[in-house]
Amino acid sequence: MYLALTKGYRGSIKDFPGADPLRDVEVLRKAMKGFGTDENAIIELLGNRSNKQRVPMVAAYKTTYGKDLVHDLKSELTGNFEKLVLAMMMSPAHFDAAELREAIKGAGTDEACLIEILSSRSNAEIREIAAIYKAEYGKSLEDAISGDTSGHFRRLLVSLCQGNRDERETVDIALAKQDAQKLYAAGENKVGTDESQFNAILCARSKPHLRAVFQEYQQMCGRDIEKSICREMSGNVEDGMVAVGMKRHIMMCSQGAGTKDRTLIRIMVSRSEIDMLDIRQEYLKAYGKSLYTHISGDTSGDYKKLLLKLCGGSD
Repeated sequence: MYLALTKGYRGSIKDFPGADPLRDVEVLRKAMKGFGTDENAIIELLGNRSNKQRVPMVAAYKTTYGKDLVHDLKSELTGNFEKLVLAMMMSPAHFDAAELREAIKGAGTDEACLIEILSSRSNAEIREIAAIYKAEYGKSLEDAISGDTSGHFRRLLVSLCQGNRDERETVDIALAKQDAQKLYAAGENKVGTDESQFNAILCARSKPHLRAVFQEYQQMCGRDIEKSICREMSGNVEDGMVAVGMKRHIMMCSQGAGTKDRTLIRIMVSRSEIDMLDIRQEYLKAYGKSLYTHISGDTSGDYKKLLLKLCGGSD
């Protein structure tokens, strides 16, 4: 038996009708010229353009004014507002590559960032990110990850950065049952855990298929797969395995505000045209207040105003 799953657009930011990068850069230039900066003009413009309407502004600005837009924005803006604006001016794959680089370089590793990006991007996106990473930083993404992680966690991330996940929207229920049995046999039903079996299934199967596997698993052993993973594994491997099959963006949003602005910026920018409406819904369910309210209370100034544009409304 096969099931097909479809749903409409779930982003909060849409294309602005009739947007023209040459007209848009005039607004930006005017906002930055002379004494002081008109931050509201920048917020209004960028908060009402989709990513594919924002990215061409960089080339249009150079064509019109012979200047580098990113350089000018950096010299006019500061703090988290600057970081948010610069993130919005990059293509999704360039932004992801830059975030992965930031997560890997320097002392310590931002494991949560590696898990979040590699577990939630499509095959095509992962291949594009890997190509940009190699071109920009002179090292393959796989080598960078291998050099910075170890053990089962390294194997999980290396599996994910191959970009070979099945992406069919249909679900084969018989196969989902089989996979659920394999996961049970590899974890709850044995002494110790066969992480490679979890790896093989969680990293290769499609998201709709995994949802069906988790339902079958729940019916079969009366326990939520997430609880099983948490009982069987620990640390980064546990976080990674859980993230591969589930929506973790909502949890990361709640950490993000106030404390981890980098995480908050990444999720608000990267999910605003994909599933922000779902994240808002899940957030409300989990925390009893809207993401919009949380951001309003935990951030301030121009940074807050632009984040709220990306959030798209209260629930």
